Amino acid sequence: MAETVLFPPPVRRRRLRPRKPPAVRWADLLVLLVVASLVVPCWMWVRNGGVVQLAYPQYLASSIGLITGLVSSDLMVVQVLLMARIPWVERAWGHDVLTHRHRTVGYWSFWLMMAHVLAFAIERTQRTTDPLGALWAVFVTDPWMLWASIGTIMLIAVVVTSIRLARVRLRYESWHLIHLYAYLGMTFGLPHQILDGTHFHGFWTQVYWWGIYGVALAAVLVWRVGLPAWRSAYHGLRVTGVRAETPGVYTVTMAGRRLDLLRARSGQFFVWRFRDGPGWTRGNPYTISDAPRPERLRVTIQAVGDGSARVAALEPGTRALIEGPYGTMTAERRRNPRMLLIAAGVGITPMRGLLEDTPFEPGEATLLFRYSAEQHAIFRAELDDLAARRGVRLLHLPGPRRTSGSWLPDGLGDGTDAELLRRLVPDLTVSDIYVCGPPGWIRAVRKSAVAAGARQHQIHSEDFAW
Repeated sequence: MAETVLFPPPVRRRRLRPRKPPAVRWADLLVLLVVASLVVPCWMWVRNGGVVQLAYPQYLASSIGLITGLVSSDLMVVQVLLMARIPWVERAWGHDVLTHRHRTVGYWSFWLMMAHVLAFAIERTQRTTDPLGALWAVFVTDPWMLWASIGTIMLIAVVVTSIRLARVRLRYESWHLIHLYAYLGMTFGLPHQILDGTHFHGFWTQVYWWGIYGVALAAVLVWRVGLPAWRSAYHGLRVTGVRAETPGVYTVTMAGRRLDLLRARSGQFFVWRFRDGPGWTRGNPYTISDAPRPERLRVTIQAVGDGSARVAALEPGTRALIEGPYGTMTAERRRNPRMLLIAAGVGITPMRGLLEDTPFEPGEATLLFRYSAEQHAIFRAELDDLAARRGVRLLHLPGPRRTSGSWLPDGLGDGTDAELLRRLVPDLTVSDIYVCGPPGWIRAVRKSAVAAGARQHQIHSEDFAW
């Protein structure tokens, strides 16, 4: 372990203001809105005799098909809204929490949709002597059902590629392209529900369903399309330089107009599209790797997928399109006297900016930087300079893992990860802990930090796993 301690332990502490309870807790309000949105279709089902029909075998499949279809449709809208980049939703939960909840809601919606399809297939075949003809009618020839069947196939493809085993075999760019078909799948499934469904003909029922679909569409058009397009056009970001940091890692610097209006903060990320040739339309999330400036932004990228592997060949003047800023792993979350930053590999990128512009006194911040070998120490000179200027305790942790389940390297002595972490950072219980790295590594760090005495709310992390 290499240690750079360029300031002694602090002799004074800055008093932090206690967290004020917000006037509106957006996360709680959003949960209530989701629950309320699920109550409405359940009420529609009950009002139309759904509960009563469960007692009659001839209506059982139809009733189950109706409630599963209603709830599935509602959850599809929730899915879209979770990932529509609505600013207050992003601030309430953060990108990684939203991604996890989007995935959970998506699986529930999918399996309810499949139950809906199966239930109505059973219902239709029960009352005919020609089951194949009945299935052909319900999936193809009935009004709008061919479109619904195509939409279902698209959604099945999206869900299959979301399974972890499939995700690890797909390039990010391919996975992202397939997931765009989810929008088409939902759109194709809409007409059969609203235009032909017997339980959708009431005025207020129509208002509700057209309303929530309209809100979802508007959210996507405004925050996923309109705002990014306007920001990209107005700020006019262009590449000014590309520099190799370590093997396979490159820093891209861009200049633009009035970038301060983006209100980006250290620790946040953008979704980037570099107009460098075919395939530029596929975006990739990259964290800004130093403190944002009014005329410049910088990202540092590890070349792993097709999009990130192209950064080494970017030419000065290449246009950069942006979505964002996103992410909540910023200095605004700090509420404790000390600050501990723990990073692995390219996960150092948000920490680099946080060390530069977060308000703290000399000696109040510690950085643990984990990497496999010295040649992979990104920003080595910059970090040493920041440590010297700002009084940061900087601990380099190179080398292989001490054990297969550990996030720490060999050479730190005996003990569990929690015990070793407590030795390295005795004041971690009064620190805000920022963690960035691979998802599995982050989980290991969080586990050992909690075992060492930290509370969950002290630990701030955000991973960009897809």
